[in-house]
Amino acid sequence: MDLPVMPPLRPMLAKSVAAVPSAVGDYLFEPKWDGFRAIVFRDGDEVEIASRSTKSLTRYFPDVVAAVLEQLPDRCVVDGEIVTAVGDRLDFDTLSQRIHPAASRVDMLARETPASLVVFDLLALDDTSFVDTPLGERRAALERALSDVSAPVHLTRTTGETAEATRWFHQFEGAGLDGVMAKRLDGPYVPNGRSMLKIKHARTADVVVAGYRLHKTSTPEQPLLGSMLLGLFTEEGRLQHVGVCASFSAARRAELVDELDPLRADLDQHPWGAWQSEEAHADGRLPGGQSRWTGTKDLSFVPLRPERVVEVGYEHMEGRGEQGRFRHTAQFKRWRPDREPGSCTYEQLEEVVAYDLGDVLT
Repeated sequence: MDLPVMPPLRPMLAKSVAAVPSAVGDYLFEPKWDGFRAIVFRDGDEVEIASRSTKSLTRYFPDVVAAVLEQLPDRCVVDGEIVTAVGDRLDFDTLSQRIHPAASRVDMLARETPASLVVFDLLALDDTSFVDTPLGERRAALERALSDVSAPVHLTRTTGETAEATRWFHQFEGAGLDGVMAKRLDGPYVPNGRSMLKIKHARTADVVVAGYRLHKTSTPEQPLLGSMLLGLFTEEGRLQHVGVCASFSAARRAELVDELDPLRADLDQHPWGAWQSEEAHADGRLPGGQSRWTGTKDLSFVPLRPERVVEVGYEHMEGRGEQGRFRHTAQFKRWRPDREPGSCTYEQLEEVVAYDLGDVLT
């Protein structure tokens, strides 16, 4: 492979802001896709797909490699997102299942839930690097280069209008997208630099604390809380694991262990006690379970009686209905001694109006 921009290359990053910028003419706005960031390098028959951390994703997405060979220019480097969809929504679960050591499993998933590549930036074309070129010119060149692409390759839509971007922010979430990106039209491509802005959804929920994991620096002499395990009750009264909250100071980690000690419970009497069996670990929803992301990391947890309620902040739910869980680590807001644990149900979560993913991709 011999391109004007070569791997390894870290993608341009973003910093969070509270609202869509209103500076008319300064920004180009795009939907924020919920998938795997991917820089795609193509030189003839050679294709390399690199992750945000520069690790290779190529073997996990043979369907994307085939689409790149069929539709992208012979020699190019583009920045984009690999996504999968179930029905009319993006689905991160089916995407993350691709990271599997068995090629047969990857091939099966590629047939059952094929991935798409959404392209939003051009870094190189033929013998020309566009890294130092202003975004406005990069976008124009990208539109020319990808004028004939079709599913599963997509050129992300853009707008220069703040009002339109604000509408996207609220409407497109119904198709599984998680916000809006803002990029300066006069800005170059800055690898690993936080030169973009991201506007993401932010919400709060009251959840039950049902256990915690110890911090990696915890010792028997000084136990430290690493993360709280959070639950919501289903209509049938089952406590469903929905995620974790973390990011406490060292002093607060020690205080929380002491504060929660009176609630420690025997796992056999805990709502998640049945998860001690090997069979229960099959669906990956256990707070103490291993996954392809954690490897052999110890994820055992200290069970607590589900009696304390905490308010947390979250951005996005993964999955629907009572199978939903927080897409990212939740943020601790405050204890809610005024709330009964049984009142912490999925009903409190905001229902996003459904939106056709095909309309976003068009």
